[in-house]
Amino acid sequence: MKRKVIATLLAAVMACSFAACGSDDGGKSSGGSDGNTGSDADNQESGDSGDADKKGSSGSGDSIRLVNGKIEVDKQLKKLAEMYEEETGVHVEIESMGGGIDIQGTLKGYYQADNMPDIFVNGSGPDFANWKGMLEDMSGEKWASDTDAAYVDEDGTIGFPYTVEAIGLAYNEDILKKANIDPATLTGPDKIKEAFETLDSKKSELGLDAVVGYCAEATNLYWSTGNHLFANYLDSGLDREDTTYIDLLSDGGKLDTERFKKFADFVGLLAQYSDQSLLVSGTYDQQILNFASGKYAFVTQGSWIGATMTNEDKDAYDAAGNFKVGMIPYAFEDGQETILTNSPSWWSVFSEGNAEAAKAFLQWCSEDKAQQVLVEEAGFISPFVSCKYVANDPFAQTIMDYQTAGKTSSWHWMSMKEGLAQNYTGQVFSDYAAGNMDADGFIKAMEQVLQSCYAN
Repeated sequence: MKRKVIATLLAAVMACSFAACGSDDGGKSSGGSDGNTGSDADNQESGDSGDADKKGSSGSGDSIRLVNGKIEVDKQLKKLAEMYEEETGVHVEIESMGGGIDIQGTLKGYYQADNMPDIFVNGSGPDFANWKGMLEDMSGEKWASDTDAAYVDEDGTIGFPYTVEAIGLAYNEDILKKANIDPATLTGPDKIKEAFETLDSKKSELGLDAVVGYCAEATNLYWSTGNHLFANYLDSGLDREDTTYIDLLSDGGKLDTERFKKFADFVGLLAQYSDQSLLVSGTYDQQILNFASGKYAFVTQGSWIGATMTNEDKDAYDAAGNFKVGMIPYAFEDGQETILTNSPSWWSVFSEGNAEAAKAFLQWCSEDKAQQVLVEEAGFISPFVSCKYVANDPFAQTIMDYQTAGKTSSWHWMSMKEGLAQNYTGQVFSDYAAGNMDADGFIKAMEQVLQSCYAN
């Protein structure tokens, strides 16, 4: 079933001319989805953007052009293009961007030069707002009823998801087994606290430095706390279309005090059982390396860390036994059963281009042959329920299990006001973790900064 991701159509973005105003949500950090993934496009070298000067790709009856924002899968997408041309006779030109390229700015230049691709990447609400009224509504496409991760706004289904990421409390399954803790029983704050206490009492025999790898450093990890952790207050336990708390936030920065109090207590629990040496000064690299090394039972990061564990931290992960991982919900209220899942970015179809051929290609991309390449070779976690392939990623099976069970909530944090985490809430999380305030102080400080941000 298609679900809504409510786009925040910022007035400043709407006022920008296509020539003068460029903003690319693809400027990724090494840490994961801001919507940032550690393996995302802008951490790689630039690819075939030299093809950008070609004119007239859009509109050709036997050719379409796709601008891809993940340079690391350029080879796999070109393989798909070859397969599709062999099967249908339609040529698909893949133009991959990375290496710090301002993708949205480049696309605006293409628009001015009458050189728009038929399919191109968008990262979040402000990106989609740049193309208001210019994107095809794909609500009627077959794939749209096979995923919860489509980008949908008042104009319809305008974003095709090609992969999925998840936000949940990641765990080391081997450690939990050794401590006789069944993750399926961790369904609320009391049960999770009890598990933390058990693990803490067995740290020596389990080889743990800490129960939880939680980092609330404000300068470089604001996205982890201010976006991803805060996202659980907004969406944990909710149906995907439920916008109750993002709507409240958008109305002047308001909080549901009762719900947020429970969330604040849970964040305090994470800090209490965290690695104190890294709590307010640690880095993403240190946090994930320690988890990959088996030094934490839990870690407060999303599924994107699987790529880090199996690449940059491969030696440490191998030495720790390549343990199985999973996720539990950030269940700060009893009965919260969902992890948060979404696509970190989407492919959109330009209405004035070869739209029908572009939509046909995307439909094909959602089907068996293409999904096998995208999952098994590109390493994507499929957003499509019907997909039978599982990526070689530590978190792939967990995400698919939650998707199949219908136990996922959406990512409405992507509709928060721009700069909220970096300039406001990240510091409040850090101050709380440092012990500069108690839970009540955390709530009051958060209310103040949210109202200040949204008042501006």
